[in-house]
This record gives sequence, structure tokens and C-alpha cells, in this order.
Amino acid sequence: MFNYEDKYPEDPIYHETAPNARVWRTYADESVNFDANMVEDSRDNVDVLLVFAGLFSAVVSTFVTQASQSLSADYTQMSASFLFELVAIQRAVASGATVDTVNASPYDPSSIFVPSTGSIWVNGLWFTSLVLSLTTALIAVLAKQWLHYYTALPSGTPRERSHVRQFRYMGFQKWHVLVIVGLLPVLMHVALAIFFVGLVVFLIPLRVSLSWIYMWQCHLYYDARCTSPDGSQYAEASRIRGGQSNF
Repeated sequence: MFNYEDKYPEDPIYHETAPNARVWRTYADESVNFDANMVEDSRDNVDVLLVFAGLFSAVVSTFVTQASQSLSADYTQMSASFLFELVAIQRAVASGATVDTVNASPYDPSSIFVPSTGSIWVNGLWFTSLVLSLTTALIAVLAKQWLHYYTALPSGTPRERSHVRQFRYMGFQKWHVLVIVGLLPVLMHVALAIFFVGLVVFLIPLRVSLSWIYMWQCHLYYDARCTSPDGSQYAEASRIRGGQSNF
């Protein structure tokens, strides 16, 4: 804590609120330290979330690209089924058997394709997860711009800079920027949870036991993370809130 009476000379009488008065320079110095402490943790969290949301969106996009194919008819499998039926008919004719003994292909090109319920659920969950992840990345980019604009030093006299800083601070509090930044991890966790649910539904037709094992692993991991939070984060958040209330 600086002694601003020694750092800045005393103002002449009746000039205590002049553009270059000591009160404005003191306010500017104090606000720079306060804003740096308030924004530092939020900026680091936004950077981490932005990287993770980008990587997670790329992973989910790969799964969505593969899963979305099940929403339309698989003409490759349909052609293979008809070709297998044609070969079976030729073999039946060559052996003197009747064509009626050959099993007909289950596919009908003239019928309307209806995807399975599991495919609809998997695609719905994964598309929702992808949208939430991209939304998190978008809000993180906007929040990073807000934080950069808030900490940018304005030009002008100390009084003008103090007024601009106070105007920014009031807008910062009015739009609850720190609350929005704090909700970004929650949005990312929701996207992860929805993706894991979709992965379990995707694994059920392949191997039911594997899907149950995977579901319990995810459940135990989330329980462990939720019941053992990092105390240092809460202490730091309390310190920042305390600094805001005392400013």
C-alpha cells in the first residue's frame, strides 16, 4: 500500500478535483491493482475453457459425422444385401432348387427409411453436446474481449481516465461478466455429461455390459470431482469477492 500523500504533491487549494488532482491519480493507481486482481483469474479460466471447448468440439464433430450416417438409408449395405440375394438365387437355380427357398432381402428401395430410436437419441444427444460446446467457445471469446477491453488503459487526464474506468466497472457489474465467466465451466460440464450419455446409448447395441461399465465409470468420476472440490479455488473466489465489496 503506497502513501499517496508522499507519492503525489498536495493540490493547491480549490484545485482538489482538477483534471490532474491527487485524488484522480490515487484512484487510477488503486483501480489498476484492483482490476488486475479481479480479472486475472477470470482471464486464465477463459483461456483454459476456450482451448478445451475447441478440442472437445473437434472430438464431438468426429462422432457426429459418423453417427449422422445412421439417420439416412445405407445404400451400400442395401446393395450388398441385394447382391447376396442375387447370388443365392443363382446358386438355387444351378442346384435345381426352387427360388422360393431363398430368403428375400429385408430392404425395400421404394419404402421410406425410418431410423432406429437409438440412432435418433444418439444423434440428438451428440448434436446438443456439440451446440453447447460451441456456445461455450463463443461466449469464452466474447468474455475474453470484454476482459481485454475492461483492462485497456484509456487516454486523457487522470480525471477522464477515472471516469472512463468507473463507467466500465459499472457496466461490468451491470452485465454480470464475472458471473457469466463462472457459468462457462457449468455449461461445459453439461456438454460433457450429454456426450457421455449419448456414448452409453451408442454402445448399448454393440455391447450392453460395456455400456454399463462405462456409465458407472463416468458416474463415479463425476461424483469424486463434485464431492472433493479444490479449496484453493473457493478461497481465491472469496478473496476476490471481498476485494470487490471493500473497494
